[in-house]
Amino acid sequence: MKIKDPIQIVIVVLLAAFIGFGQVPEETPPPLIVNDTEILKIESRLVVVPVSVLDAAGQPVTGLRASDFKVSENKRVQQISEIGDAENVPLEIAILFDISATTNPMFEFQQETAIKFLKNVMRPEDRATIITVGNEPTILQARDTALKSAVSIRSIRASKEQTAFYDSVKAAADYLNKNTPSGRRRVVVIISDGEDTNSSGVVNAIWNAERKIVDNKMSRDALRNIRVKARDDAKVAEQKKVLRSLQNADTVFYSINPAGSSYKLNKMSVFGQENMEKFANETGGTAFLPKFLPIDVADTYQRESNTKRNSETLEDIFRQLANELRAQYLLQYYSDAEYPESAYVNLDVELNSAQGRRVRARQGYFVKN
Repeated sequence: MKIKDPIQIVIVVLLAAFIGFGQVPEETPPPLIVNDTEILKIESRLVVVPVSVLDAAGQPVTGLRASDFKVSENKRVQQISEIGDAENVPLEIAILFDISATTNPMFEFQQETAIKFLKNVMRPEDRATIITVGNEPTILQARDTALKSAVSIRSIRASKEQTAFYDSVKAAADYLNKNTPSGRRRVVVIISDGEDTNSSGVVNAIWNAERKIVDNKMSRDALRNIRVKARDDAKVAEQKKVLRSLQNADTVFYSINPAGSSYKLNKMSVFGQENMEKFANETGGTAFLPKFLPIDVADTYQRESNTKRNSETLEDIFRQLANELRAQYLLQYYSDAEYPESAYVNLDVELNSAQGRRVRARQGYFVKN
């Protein structure tokens, strides 16, 4: 039977199309075609890898393409689907100032140098968040411009408070993860010695250990050993929590330790620096350890000379940090590998032609299904 009515023709065509597409489940997403050759499933997990590339002189290497990089996930080479560079990808940076007594001598220099750094590195579309590290983390300024950040930083005053280091870094990473748009470069920069005396996990661990003590005649040394063990065990646990938050937020961690070489004077300071180095290495950042000269000396000439040299050292560090941020790329790929929830996946990022260039990139990520 021939169909002459145009309306009937349209109905038949639509029915045929509907029947044909009925073979595919409704929940099946369309494929994503990359370079007209490889098809990646939409339900595959998107992985974001911040990467900095510097030359032998420490200067940023710009203009690289996806084809210049090689990304491996658990030793399996991945197909990079997108790359963004510092010129085209906005920056979200959280600056954390340790306001405890341990950082007092160089505090004003840190403030002014940080302001200069933000004005130098931030563009109109970039945003900075200012957080103080004391008894607890305090967001002094939510995401705003370099100009507003300068005002906020100058308003910070050092104090004699305790230091909630872990809580503050975790709060910064969680804030960036929750409040910044996706597809931006996220960075945490903290000026601190890395020591922690007041994070909730550390304080609660010590308190719980003391609660279990039933021997009222325990010696002072024995009691101290119990507290130290509880504190050290808690710090390892807190370290893991913070690193997970940094990784989940695709955030690169940088630190500047104003204690300089004096950090070696006690175990707590050594662990604090090692702690920051771990966060930096795992996320693709840098833990700067400047060699500051003493400024609390009686000789006026020496004090002024040391102050000037310390200021220059701090400016050099922020200049290097600015170079790393200008050399930062955001690589993205889709992983279709099956991993259990919260599994840690190792990453390796290389240049196909190194030519003396240095690559800094996150070392892995935790699976979020």
